[in-house]
Amino acid sequence: MTIESIAPVKEKSRKNKRVVVDEKAPLLPSKHEEEGGFEEFNGASFTGAVFNLSTTIVGAGIMALPATMKVLGLGVGIAMIIFMAFLTEASIEMLLRFSRAGKSSSYGGLMGDAFGKYGKMLLQISVMVNNIGVLIVYMIIIGDVLSGTSSTEVHHAGVLEGWFGVHWWNGRTFVLLVTTLAVFSPLACFKRIDSLSFTSGLSVGLAVAFLVITVGIAVIKLISGGISMPRLLPDVTDLTSFWKLFTVVPILVTAYICHYNVHTIDNELEDSTQIKSVVQTSLALCSSVYIMISFFGFLLFGDGTLDDVLANFDTNLGIPYSSLLNDAVRVSYAGHLMLVFPIVFYPLRLNLDGLLFPSARPLVLDNLRFALITIGLITTIFLGANFIPSIWDAFQFTGATAAVCIGFIFPAAITLRDRHSIATKKDKILASFMIALAVFSNLVAIYSDAYALFKKNSSRRE
Repeated sequence: MTIESIAPVKEKSRKNKRVVVDEKAPLLPSKHEEEGGFEEFNGASFTGAVFNLSTTIVGAGIMALPATMKVLGLGVGIAMIIFMAFLTEASIEMLLRFSRAGKSSSYGGLMGDAFGKYGKMLLQISVMVNNIGVLIVYMIIIGDVLSGTSSTEVHHAGVLEGWFGVHWWNGRTFVLLVTTLAVFSPLACFKRIDSLSFTSGLSVGLAVAFLVITVGIAVIKLISGGISMPRLLPDVTDLTSFWKLFTVVPILVTAYICHYNVHTIDNELEDSTQIKSVVQTSLALCSSVYIMISFFGFLLFGDGTLDDVLANFDTNLGIPYSSLLNDAVRVSYAGHLMLVFPIVFYPLRLNLDGLLFPSARPLVLDNLRFALITIGLITTIFLGANFIPSIWDAFQFTGATAAVCIGFIFPAAITLRDRHSIATKKDKILASFMIALAVFSNLVAIYSDAYALFKKNSSRRE
């Protein structure tokens, strides 16, 4: 994967930037600089930036990827994962190149530069819709894994319930409350995204652990002859099954959404020219994880793969230590989501603050505003996870649509707008293709999901 050379506006790196003397600068530091307290921060490392961007990418979407193989077939499905990675890289390259040209330091600033204040507001609302939906889904999954769920007619026992039995202290609400106070709240209090690089590395490690366990189970069953080779091509028998192929596009798009954190990571890098390599490395790492979990997950469960493959690890796998391996898979994934939470929460807080207080001083300089917004958002997400039993249908209609806007429609629109006259003919063709693919596939996906939901409700009434 390649990103075209992105020339910095004036300097090659943050280090070079420090030695440039501004003759008009005041001799004494400003009040904001004194309050900020970030003078000793020398920039984020390459490794930390890769971990943070990779953690942004790998979230709950990884669980739905094996189910996309059931729709597309293994061959077409893996090809689509690779194709979406290249398309994501191209869209991020557009954002960075036009940000350099317009001297914008954020995605919102870039949208404001291209479309004015309403463009910036549209992005901020899209990020809020997407990230709040994603974080509520994270918390619901964590509750399901640890405390169990009865959202369907069958009760699926959680890990804590299986280990200790049913008690008040391992009930869903209490477990999520403890997780929120002990894990989410402390991690959400960091004011720099680079401060989360260690937990991001640990999160990536847990995702890899989940992958290794899944691969191990699949290999053991393959050797013992317990599984057969899955389909390589989609099973298209009628028009309905053909339209269903497009329903996987929002899932694949959501799996690669990281655009709202790219500028923040770029701004904190010690050497800003490294952002190209950071994006390439992160996408290569995440694509490898996606391909392997899709391949071995679908190989393991075949056409019995559920929409959330984690639910497949709730039964006897037919191998020794099945129960132990099931718990290991679920616990590692729950831990992964806990550590992804603050990375997705960070841009959510910034965009809400920008929407509500567009003219206020930077959020990191106002501790009261920082605390109130953080508490308000965490409370909203906690209540949503407890009072909404299952939001998967709503998430398909809102989160996936917002994700497509953030990942493809907005970067393509900025390119076609071309305020600084730097877009090539190739850029405009690719941007038009992105918008056409995003709009068409999502309209078809929304129609298919709505039709399936309507048909499901009609059959229940009969």
